[in-house]
Amino acid sequence: MPDAVSSAPLPTHSRPVRVVLDAMGGDHAPSNEVQGAILALKELGSNVELILVGREGDVTPLLAKHQGSPSIRVVHAPDVVGMGDEPSSIVKTRRESSLYVGLELMRQGLADAFVSAGNTGGVMATATMLCGRIPGVSRPTIGSFFPTKTGRPTLLLDVGANVDSKPKFLSDYAVMGSVYTELMIGISRPTVGLLNVGEEEGKGTEVTREAYGMLQTNGVNFVGNVEGRDILAGTVDIVVCDGFEGNIVLKFAESILGFLKDRFRAYADRGLVQKLLIGAFRPVLKSALRDMDYQEYGGVPLLGINGVAIIGHGSSSPLALSNMIKRAVEMVRKDVNGTIQKALATPTGPSKEPV
Repeated sequence: MPDAVSSAPLPTHSRPVRVVLDAMGGDHAPSNEVQGAILALKELGSNVELILVGREGDVTPLLAKHQGSPSIRVVHAPDVVGMGDEPSSIVKTRRESSLYVGLELMRQGLADAFVSAGNTGGVMATATMLCGRIPGVSRPTIGSFFPTKTGRPTLLLDVGANVDSKPKFLSDYAVMGSVYTELMIGISRPTVGLLNVGEEEGKGTEVTREAYGMLQTNGVNFVGNVEGRDILAGTVDIVVCDGFEGNIVLKFAESILGFLKDRFRAYADRGLVQKLLIGAFRPVLKSALRDMDYQEYGGVPLLGINGVAIIGHGSSSPLALSNMIKRAVEMVRKDVNGTIQKALATPTGPSKEPV
């Protein structure tokens, strides 16, 4: 599940933070993207500039309905990357797409961050190839925050960027996740657990056993193996795993909210009494389930690339897109990437063998 946007005030910059929004990325593009951009600017103010990349003929009329904004400009890109397009082919064959053009603006230093509700694999592959990795990063990773019963979120990573992670990758995920959690959530020295089939040190595959040793010496606050039940329990602040397992956990968790809503609806359909009971408890249920609704939080960060990238659901609402933009601005202002580079360069950081 996506992570919450920090409500802490953001430090000011000498110049506005420039955020590219892939205006054609989502299922309801560009309408939701334009509405999300307007929402974000209402909260962020004039110290942020938004660049909407997409088909100018589709985007500009929508902006005109909102009477435009001096902090929004449109960059034309005639092509659109679909959810079914092969990520590895975008750099070679889709250079006029909104995804490619937007990331190219960031690569050239014309933007500080990139936000998209488009093809997740496409964003990751293109961002990595165009922008490169932060020095010391073996592989970029995608992380997602989960609500917990403690009220303090747990960051799970990787959730799908790399489906065959080496021990070194898992070690770097832990460092990047620790930096992100400390800066964006405000948790000092966050605890790190390694997702496994048991808590004992010798459990798991050859990869997890080797990763266990690396996590003990790479400078993070590693507390050992954790199990799947520990994620929502909030046993640790960060859970590290391979992207194959992480993506399965994420997709399962995302299905819970819809499942519960269907169960409540079925209960209400049993009769008038049940309908009245559900109606009476609706405010409580809505409040309790809010932390599980991605629209309240937006997308997930792609950590490890030279630049800031936030990736969201294809069905992202204007609220979700607005929150994605706000998170991107916060990452830039808090220099998450610079801090990751410093953390990986420290003597206690992960080893730097070539991968």
